Amino acid sequence: MAKRWMQVGRWARRAAVAAALATTVAAAGYAGWQEMQTSRLQARLLSGVAQSMTVTLREGPNPQARHPKHGPYNERLGYTALPGQLDALTHDVYAIEQQAVLSPALDRFMAGGGFPIYREKTQAGLTLLDRNGAVMYSARYPERVFDGFGDVPKLVADTLLFIENRELLDEDQPRRNPAVEWDRFGAAVAMLPLQMIRPGQRSPGGSTLATQIEKYRHSPDGQTVGSVEKLRQMTSASVRAYSDGEDTTQARRRILVDYLNSTPLTARSGFGEVNGLGDGLWAWFGTDLAIAKRVLGDPAGDPRTLKLKALAYKQVLALLLAQRRPSHYLIQDRVALDRLADAHLRALAQAGVIDPALRDAALATPLVFREEAPTSPATSYVEQKATNAIRARLLGMLGVSNLYALDRLDLTAQSTLDAETQARVVEVLGRLNEPDYARSLGLTGERLLDARNNDLSKLVYSITLYERGPEANYLRVQADNLDQPLDINDGAKLDLGSTAKLRTLATYLQIVAELHSRYAHLPKELLGDVEDEASDNLTRWATSWLAAAPDRRLPAMLDAAMERRYSASPGEVFFTGGGQHSFVNFNKDDNGRILTVQEALRNSVNLPFIRLMRDVVQFYMDEGADDGADILRTPDHPARQAYLARFADREGTDFLNRFYNDYRKRTPDEALARLATRSRPVPHRLAVIFRSVRPKAGLAEFSSFLRGRLPGKALSDTELSALYSKYGPDRFPLNDLGYLARVHPLELWLVAWLQQHPDAKRAEVLAASADERQESYRWLFKKGMAAQNTRIRIGLEEEAFQRITAQWRSVGYPFETLVPSLATAIGSSADRPAALAELMGLILNDGVRQPTVKIRSLHFAAGTPYEAKLGLGPLQGERVLRPEVCATLRRALMDVAQNGTAKRVWGSFKDPAGAPIPMGGKTGTGDHRLDRWGPGGVLIESKAVNRTATFVFYIGDRFFGTMTAFVHGPEADNYRFTSALPAQLLKSLAPALQPLIDQGTTRTADTRPTPTGL
Repeated sequence: MAKRWMQVGRWARRAAVAAALATTVAAAGYAGWQEMQTSRLQARLLSGVAQSMTVTLREGPNPQARHPKHGPYNERLGYTALPGQLDALTHDVYAIEQQAVLSPALDRFMAGGGFPIYREKTQAGLTLLDRNGAVMYSARYPERVFDGFGDVPKLVADTLLFIENRELLDEDQPRRNPAVEWDRFGAAVAMLPLQMIRPGQRSPGGSTLATQIEKYRHSPDGQTVGSVEKLRQMTSASVRAYSDGEDTTQARRRILVDYLNSTPLTARSGFGEVNGLGDGLWAWFGTDLAIAKRVLGDPAGDPRTLKLKALAYKQVLALLLAQRRPSHYLIQDRVALDRLADAHLRALAQAGVIDPALRDAALATPLVFREEAPTSPATSYVEQKATNAIRARLLGMLGVSNLYALDRLDLTAQSTLDAETQARVVEVLGRLNEPDYARSLGLTGERLLDARNNDLSKLVYSITLYERGPEANYLRVQADNLDQPLDINDGAKLDLGSTAKLRTLATYLQIVAELHSRYAHLPKELLGDVEDEASDNLTRWATSWLAAAPDRRLPAMLDAAMERRYSASPGEVFFTGGGQHSFVNFNKDDNGRILTVQEALRNSVNLPFIRLMRDVVQFYMDEGADDGADILRTPDHPARQAYLARFADREGTDFLNRFYNDYRKRTPDEALARLATRSRPVPHRLAVIFRSVRPKAGLAEFSSFLRGRLPGKALSDTELSALYSKYGPDRFPLNDLGYLARVHPLELWLVAWLQQHPDAKRAEVLAASADERQESYRWLFKKGMAAQNTRIRIGLEEEAFQRITAQWRSVGYPFETLVPSLATAIGSSADRPAALAELMGLILNDGVRQPTVKIRSLHFAAGTPYEAKLGLGPLQGERVLRPEVCATLRRALMDVAQNGTAKRVWGSFKDPAGAPIPMGGKTGTGDHRLDRWGPGGVLIESKAVNRTATFVFYIGDRFFGTMTAFVHGPEADNYRFTSALPAQLLKSLAPALQPLIDQGTTRTADTRPTPTGL
């Protein structure tokens, strides 16, 4: 009996345990079910975690800053590229002033793989501000968005929820976690075994709108690869939902709006990446979002309204469905998308989301895609020229490949431009094609414009204006009236005429300063010895002046250098640039005068500057490794052979390049026929050509060639055999063969070589012809000194111009080489207005090159964990001209503005007391033509290429810039304006510029002492 009771007791205890376990499981199940319904526990835990994830903007750089490595959203907005960009900028002229610092909780979360928790932007893009913070340019992508939850038509919201996330806006559960919809998630999990058995089997997705946003924004390539990535999405979306506290009502509404505004809808050629329903409607269907919102938000009271509503609704539905496979549905198989939309229309009506009338109307409306991508709104390049220049500068600074990507960066950049002044200047430039307006500004008349006969619309005007600060030059105005992308200030190579005299003068004065440093300390007797031994005019003059001067200081010597005198006579013929050249003055009245350098600059007289450049070239020729004069007068000087060999190689290369261009596309037979036409058709010449080009050909082929080229001449077999033998291979050296055939020996060699190497590249030809180039000029090595000296002088001049090029480039000349000709002194080597402005800035700043700044500050990723503010860091100047040289140049340029070719601008700008602000500058007129000459130096044809007129100037001690007028093409022949035109235009722009000048005059923050000599 006791045993039975013991057994009953065990059964009772087991039953109790089972009951307790069942109760616990039931309680746990109930609690789990309740948690899935209410998210109460998640809300309590995750809201605390989320609210501890903060970002603070702190002074200075943050070495521990975190940046994403992938994700379409992060790439588009530039967050992934930020580390490299910040590094490049801080190695340039910028410094990080403030940078985001993550709270420990957010830092740990991101370190563990979570996506950053913050209020992400639906719209972002590049914003450019002017120096005062006014918006000059703003790009926002996507362009068309819903402004908030209240802006979304209920029909659109209900449709999206029905398709993707039906429980998202459940108002009965304010704490609901929007990252998980448990029934769909469970169905997706239940399908996993089936997918393992049948990998191609599709399953219902478990993703909610919240996790989809995380995926297409932050996951690599916007895709979910594996369960770990899905977990990252769900975790990040869950934490993000509770950023504002336990109640997620507003967060869930934001999710719906963010999804509609950012869902990826592939890309369209001519439009670019399409994101969001608004841009999708516009890019794929040509439907404006504002119209669609109005149509879908109002009841359809009549058939026409219903038809419009059905059209808009079906387009919206199609885009919401296309998000699953956007490229497939929107590009490859639009018919399938139409069928899918029709199927959903029936389901939506059955569920009560839409009424039958809308369903039927939409079913009767096929999807019609717009055929062409939408065009960008027309923009004026004139109005956008300055902002485009800033954008181009940003491309280089940030290493961004194109403007499309730049405009999508989450970036605000403050430029140094003054928007108000820019607008005033653009307004004036925009009206200069009006004859009456041009006349009112004084732009018509002698040496200006002919309003009756000139097409004013062909004229391009440009202006750049910089302000000198204590450590940098700031671009204030950059404008032109060319309605094309080209920026002629920075992007064009122009003949700017006599502005080159300013560069020549700067080089001359630098040489004088160098001679002063060499010889000013020597006693008179030693100076006399140096003068006797010197072979160039500048050294002889410097030593002579120093020997006699009571004041040997550099300023006095520079003043004396400006008083040196040169002839303005055009009667001399100059050997320069490899040949004989003569030059003329613009004003014939100057022809018989002897002018000081200052007078020649004042009135821009050409011949004194040609002779001044000759002195400069001679100085550098005699400053080389070997004295140029000694080489020319010493027959056995060891350097002579080297100069002759270099001449032979260079000229031979020039000839080969020309011949290669002629023969490179010809077949071997065509090349031989072409060469044969280059000589008079006589038997011995044709024999030389054929035997040289085809040395292995037999007598029969040779005979056929000669008889074919000489049909009227009866050549016997004996004669042909004799010619074949006499002019066989290796019977004559290359030079003799060229003489016998009356063709250039290198042309003969090239055609022969191409017979065996018909596909040879230019570099291969040049490499193979090194010996032949020397051989073809062997005659030169046997000539007398006169012929050799002509070639040696060419080489010496080229070397001198290499040194002049280095000096010009040190003060901002923009090109790699100068034309090795004295004509460079009057503009033959071309220039750029922006480069001339840089030179003027150097002169104004006592010879110290300061950075030219167009962008003063950059603000990346505002309001994000990646935020960074950059400003100008410590800036270092570089001395490239002596201050005494700059003081002399400023006085000389002021004389040009007061008394010379730019005197019309003097007094255009006033100081606060009403007195003229001192200013100076240099004018230049370029008439670029293509001339064709005949025998005896007779000009056969002259075609205009363009005409330019430029004025490079400074105003007071702070402002400097350039003004340019330009006509391109044959029409330039019809214009006779000179540099008086840009000078007059600057005078006319004075009222537009004066407020900016006044600010610069009265501002104290950036002031510094006026440079000496101004």
